[in-house]
This record gives sequence, structure tokens and C-alpha cells, in this order.
Amino acid sequence: MSTHQGQYLETYSSKHPNEVLIVKLEIDGELDEVMIFKGFSSSLMRSTAYDPDVPVISDQANILSIDRLTAPYKTNQPNYIQQAITWEQFQQIEYA
Repeated sequence: MSTHQGQYLETYSSKHPNEVLIVKLEIDGELDEVMIFKGFSSSLMRSTAYDPDVPVISDQANILSIDRLTAPYKTNQPNYIQQAITWEQFQQIEYA
């Protein structure tokens, strides 16, 4: 697993401001969902540190799947670009 996967996802989202990423992951045996938009991450299931330098996705996280959606994100009407992408598949998406 890449040691900077959270940074990678945040950088990707800052370069793709018309996308929202929903990341399903496991940290220390607990499931979490993280939304990433315009380079910023926020947990949807846990509290998120106020300091943006504290990573939401730790180096020990196991990414289960990534969904790509169009921005703005609408909870009642999400518009998916791709669903259930693996970490390995996501790394193959054009970065720039």
C-alpha cells in the first residue's frame, strides 16, 4: 500500500475540482467513509481534525473502494462517474 495514498487522492481531487471522491476504507479494524473535494478530506463517519495537516486517511488505512462523482455532490441525487474502483485501478486513472 502506498504510504501517501491520502495525499495522492487529495492532490487528484484538487486537480479535478469537478469531481468528488467517496473513499470506503478500513482503519484499525473499523470501517470509515471519507469524502474528498478540491483537495480536502472529511470523514463521513468519524470526527475530522480541524487541522488540515492531520491526515484523514492514515498510512495504515486499507482502501476498500473509491467512487468518483460529479460535483456538486447531492446526497439525494448522486451522479456517479465510476463506482467501486479499487485503489490499484484508481492509480491508473489519468492524473493530470
